[in-house]
Amino acid sequence: MIESQIHMWLVFLFIAVAMYAFASEKIGLEVSSVSVISGLLLLFYVFPLLDASGNNLLSAKEIIAGLADPALITVLSLLVVGQGIVRTGALEKPIRVLITLRRHHPVMAIGVVLTTVLIISAFMNNTPVVVIFIPLMTALAERLHRSTSTLMIPLSYASILGGMTTLIGSSTNLLVSAAAVQAGQPAIKFFDISIPGAVLAITGLAYALIVIPRLLPDREAVTDGSTQLSGKQFIVQMQISADSPLVGEEAIAGQFPSLRNITIRFIQRDEKLLLPPFDDMVLRPTDSVVFAGTRKSLTDAFSDNPQIMGDFHSIDDTGTQDANTAPASKDQTVAEVVIAPASRMIGRALHQINFFYRTDCAVLGIQRRSRMIRTSRMTDIRLEAGDVLLLLGSRTNVMRLRNNPDVLLLEYSTRELPALALARRARFIFGAVVICAATGFVPIVVAAVAGATAMIASGCINVHQASRSIDRRIVLLIWAALALGTAMQATGGATYIATTLVTLLDGFHVAVILSFFFLLVAFFTNVLSNSATAVLFTPIGIGIAKTTGVDPMIFVFAVIFAANCSFATPMGYQTNLLVMGPGHYKFMDFFKAGAPLVILLWIVFSIFAPIYYGLI
Repeated sequence: MIESQIHMWLVFLFIAVAMYAFASEKIGLEVSSVSVISGLLLLFYVFPLLDASGNNLLSAKEIIAGLADPALITVLSLLVVGQGIVRTGALEKPIRVLITLRRHHPVMAIGVVLTTVLIISAFMNNTPVVVIFIPLMTALAERLHRSTSTLMIPLSYASILGGMTTLIGSSTNLLVSAAAVQAGQPAIKFFDISIPGAVLAITGLAYALIVIPRLLPDREAVTDGSTQLSGKQFIVQMQISADSPLVGEEAIAGQFPSLRNITIRFIQRDEKLLLPPFDDMVLRPTDSVVFAGTRKSLTDAFSDNPQIMGDFHSIDDTGTQDANTAPASKDQTVAEVVIAPASRMIGRALHQINFFYRTDCAVLGIQRRSRMIRTSRMTDIRLEAGDVLLLLGSRTNVMRLRNNPDVLLLEYSTRELPALALARRARFIFGAVVICAATGFVPIVVAAVAGATAMIASGCINVHQASRSIDRRIVLLIWAALALGTAMQATGGATYIATTLVTLLDGFHVAVILSFFFLLVAFFTNVLSNSATAVLFTPIGIGIAKTTGVDPMIFVFAVIFAANCSFATPMGYQTNLLVMGPGHYKFMDFFKAGAPLVILLWIVFSIFAPIYYGLI
């Protein structure tokens, strides 16, 4: 018994040190996670925890088993599926609908998304819901000129909050119901938790919308180099082909709707030079449009009208149309190169250097740092040292420019364009994964792994892109958290803390006991997994209720709500881990945003529950 207590206190020490290391990040998250695993392996090998038969309850097999945990495999597979959605631009159309709301109030667009997530999560597994909305929120943040780091944690929290409003909203709810039935209590009905759950969910959603964006740092400028380049103006030339969707488009207030956020310099029609304003002008085939635009305006134009991409690169280096010069449509990358000081291209125009035939990269635009070029066609501009060319080509061809002595590739500027031709295929795979997981046709881990495999096999993403979507920090953090949870349960640490709390609160009013019981469960759900917390504390709550003489189901419901308060750590719930990479978060970001939310919901529950359940 004494040896068992020593093991328990050593595990508590491990948890305290691990939490400090994760939060401070003085040591890399990967190193901290692996150190936790290594420490536990050494501890229980040198000082094993033995049962009555002499078997080690925490052998190496039990400690490292988390690496094959279905929750971990599910998260990693869904990250690959989500990357397939992003890579193919499959959610561009829904984004355009939401973007219309930003004209009046940007918060409204975000509020609509988070409210939708909350409602859907009440009726289906919240993990696929978050996977659906991660790429949508990423694109929405870009269009609204907001950092993704201010939106991803609210997305995860909205899904968790929605899950606490119905019986099937979360697997945690079902586990608690099953544990309650096993303990002799009646089964929980579908809407038994809906009223108090809705009170907590609405409170949490308001906090996620108003407070969290002010607590989280803006890390987009650090992690996304393309945002640094959005202000550069390039001179761009586009020749309207006969089958272009721009044919017949009429200018409104001097702007063509498909070419938004750009400044048209002039239009060359046959031998005429047409200057602004362009009111009531209609674009025709063979028109050559010269305008000043940024990288963002160009990529937005590609996303909104993928067919016009050919108009940008269907002119070869001689300035004449050539339909065979278009780069492959599936693997396109936009990048910037600088004309080198000793380049052979200096003093020559594009039509003189055959740039496309030498590099297989099309020149989309030219930017001159010293002054803006206003009156020339792009193909007639004589290049100078320091000029920046905006290029479009396959990733392979773009990377070959590293060895080109005439240009200097700005590697941080490279950005893959969505493979829009594969969007329908990606949507089909994605929809199949969500439907299979939501309906229970197959377990979610099976659906997720099959979906990730289908994304790669169908060509929506390649193996390199799939591997980049998996964050090793997530893998190692989940592994360490599962190992700590296993050790804590095996040594009896959680039961010890719960028993101690009940003893300390003996004689207090039942409302006070219920309040502190909620807080205890909420703490453990952020340290252990929410599933383990639910199973562990349901019988403890029923025992407390019987001791205090109140309906045991009140404490069972408290376990449901508290076990869903997994906001303060990334390993608290798998949706937190899903948004950790896209939001560029650190461990401490979840504590800053989530710990106040846990306290807020604890206070609301402590006030509302005694009144609602008639305890006072």
